Amino acid sequence: MSPGGISAGSRRGGVFLDRAELAARLAEGRARGAFRRVVLANGCFDLLHVGHVRYLADARLRGDCLVVAVNTDESVRRLKGAGRPLVPLQDRAEVLCALGCVDFVVPFHEPTLEATLRELLPDVHAKGTDYRADTVPERAVDLELGIEIAICGDPKSCSTSGLLARLSDRGDS
Repeated sequence: MSPGGISAGSRRGGVFLDRAELAARLAEGRARGAFRRVVLANGCFDLLHVGHVRYLADARLRGDCLVVAVNTDESVRRLKGAGRPLVPLQDRAEVLCALGCVDFVVPFHEPTLEATLRELLPDVHAKGTDYRADTVPERAVDLELGIEIAICGDPKSCSTSGLLARLSDRGDS
């Protein structure tokens, strides 16, 4: 799958690349000294909300390059069930690319980030506050590769599932 390098077109928009393209771009940037600390955050980002924004902004503070790995549509369906995602991958990626704190967006389809971590080799793996360092699913891989785990964002008080439930409770009015 080649996302085609979607860019938000803003003065500092992120770029949407597949894993192989991004690995090459990161290697080149590291060789030039452009990226000293690469941070990798991930999620579905089905309906972008303030919890996502706070998580990503905090993750960006942990380094000088923020990569956001976003679940593919099929991956979101496996995680969240039928009817999800509400927003297709290309649109979710474009919205993420528009955030000033995001440098790169990369899709992933696997159940965990293990393959993405191994290929991109970030310095920091950022997870939301619904995790602790000892509950991160990829913790063993992070430790093996020397990747720092950072818990980022505010306490999880907002979620897409919660927003959908609130909308459903309101009915059609």
